[in-house]
Amino acid sequence: MGFFSSVCTSVARLDGKTAVITGCNTGIGKETAKDFFERGARVIMACRNIEKTTEAANEIKSSCISKENVGELVVEELDLTSLQSVRKCAETILNKESKINLLVNNAGVMMCPQQLTTDGFEMHFGTNHLGHFLFTLLLLPKIIQSAPARIVNVSALLHQRGSMNFEDLNYKKRSYNSLEAYCQSKLANVLFSRELAQRLKENNISDVTVYSLHPGVINTDLGRHIKTTYRVLFTTLWGLFKWALKTPKQGAQTTIYCSVDEKCANESGLYYQECAPIKPSKAARNEEDSQRLWNESLKLVGLPDNYNAFTIN
Repeated sequence: MGFFSSVCTSVARLDGKTAVITGCNTGIGKETAKDFFERGARVIMACRNIEKTTEAANEIKSSCISKENVGELVVEELDLTSLQSVRKCAETILNKESKINLLVNNAGVMMCPQQLTTDGFEMHFGTNHLGHFLFTLLLLPKIIQSAPARIVNVSALLHQRGSMNFEDLNYKKRSYNSLEAYCQSKLANVLFSRELAQRLKENNISDVTVYSLHPGVINTDLGRHIKTTYRVLFTTLWGLFKWALKTPKQGAQTTIYCSVDEKCANESGLYYQECAPIKPSKAARNEEDSQRLWNESLKLVGLPDNYNAFTIN
């Protein structure tokens, strides 16, 4: 039902704009892609499963068959658990697309059993943060060239329970806890957004804005691992609160708001919930941690310390 859900009321069009969305073959990502498509955008659906994403694209097109002035849907393969795949997808997009006006980093995993990405990173940190970190920096020069542009990072309210353990980001020393790992990765999303906005400002780039957000508690398959990892807790909470869960369309509203609404066009580095900026956790406002996360992330994804993504080639 999602009774407590704000709606993006902007009627802004995206004709002639190109948007890249990760993880959009289902859930709020698919609803975001549909919204952009209806607004006239060329939407790059960057997802791991090409077959499912193509099916999702066809479903979106079929649902909009009676609408006029729709955009385009393009499917590209992106597996955020593999830095090689991230680099390949970014290279493909940069070669094919003349501009990128919107980047929505939506994909993610939630409370999955302990496992590693292809490159040996803890799955939540590697997928939710590092994959998107590298993807964003590789696309950033094109985004700057396409300004005005926006970068939207989908985080979660549970970032408030997160802390950055820089001595053991990948759970090689401490006992694994799936909730803790998820919260750390969602905190990383907010810190990354803050630091990216700050570095854009320092490089005198004012027409590329950055947003992070909590979409709400949504009835999608993202939480499928909770059902097995926390079976008793899930069954209890589902019975009590399933009426309050948002639909994917409701859950996509804050993402859409940050992407298109005129009221936040000049805001950058803020955190949003229910289509409005709110104060994130104290840990998410830690300037030292946001800088350290940036530097650590550069090393982990194999970029040099002096890597400059803020200059147009």
